[in-house]
Amino acid sequence: MTTFRSAFTTAHASGSSSRWRAPAGFVLAAAVLFGLAPAVLSEFRLNLLAKFLCYAIVAVGIGLAWGRGGMLTLGQGVFFGLGAYLMAMHLKLADAELRDGPGSVPVFLQIAGFDAVPGWWAPLASPVVTLLAILVLPAAIAVLLGLVIFKRRVKGAYFAILSQALAAAFAILLIGQQSVGGSNGLSSFHSFFGFALNDPVNMRMLFFIAAGTLLAVVLLAWQLTRSRYGELLVAVRDQEERVRFLGYDPANIKVVAYAFAAAFAGIAGALFVPVVGIISPADVGILPSIAFLIGVAIGGRETLLGPVIGAVAVAWAQTTLSEQFPSMWTYAQGVLFIAVVGFLPGGLASIVALLKRRRAAVAKPQVRHATKPEEATA
Repeated sequence: MTTFRSAFTTAHASGSSSRWRAPAGFVLAAAVLFGLAPAVLSEFRLNLLAKFLCYAIVAVGIGLAWGRGGMLTLGQGVFFGLGAYLMAMHLKLADAELRDGPGSVPVFLQIAGFDAVPGWWAPLASPVVTLLAILVLPAAIAVLLGLVIFKRRVKGAYFAILSQALAAAFAILLIGQQSVGGSNGLSSFHSFFGFALNDPVNMRMLFFIAAGTLLAVVLLAWQLTRSRYGELLVAVRDQEERVRFLGYDPANIKVVAYAFAAAFAGIAGALFVPVVGIISPADVGILPSIAFLIGVAIGGRETLLGPVIGAVAVAWAQTTLSEQFPSMWTYAQGVLFIAVVGFLPGGLASIVALLKRRRAAVAKPQVRHATKPEEATA
């Protein structure tokens, strides 16, 4: 009876602690982003952190699709680029309107030989239409692609290769389109929904917008993973055929996760443009898509905050090492990735759990030794 009561108390305490662990982590992250970071970082470093938070938003979606759903998404640059180019086109139209009046043609289009704004650009002059397009278009394209891919039961390495091919095709398409800047992309933005981007106060505001968006995305992902849908998504990852035998369509479950990941990437791309000040095909092709994935793998794809930590840590390390050793970052990134995959498959987020297991393994023999019958009779 004593043993049962002790076990029940331990389980209850463990459940209570895990119940409060996620909210406590959320509050700590909010305190760091909104209190500590603005207080200790310079304007330049704070702007860099805002850029890294955009990467972290993409990573949350990859963690949901890959970590929980088992979909190795190597083409998130497509959705990141869609959101980024939608925002960039709106900002270019807004700058032209402020400079020359409504209906003005941006300077780079004039240089490219355009006498008028392309028809498919025109709706993006509206901030409301732009925001709706950023939220809806990447997710809608992901739904269409997902239905075609997952209904045909394409998965594993085949899905990864296909998603990577889509990223390559998208980058090549952008290079050939002078209406979106071609290989140079779009840059030199002066305002963001009426706020001047050369004002340090407004750049700080962008950091807070990026931080708030990241926290909102993490909260949404947390709710999804705790829901009935989150359980189904993990079940599809582990035993897809059994889920199908239970009457669920695994393709529909995968499509939802894929759409959320695409929507998160589109939002991140839209924030990336005013923060960094440029978007080009080099930011949305194969290499950026793989870089997103590396951050998630290093941080821990099966956890909620692991992808965030990994994305920010890898991006920060890249910037720091590139400043000191410009030619060494690629090698350091490769060594770090190999080390994590070889010795920490769960990523950096699994270090705490690994230490707990080792501590329990060390303590367990001691408990058994103390309860030997001969010692008890002695």
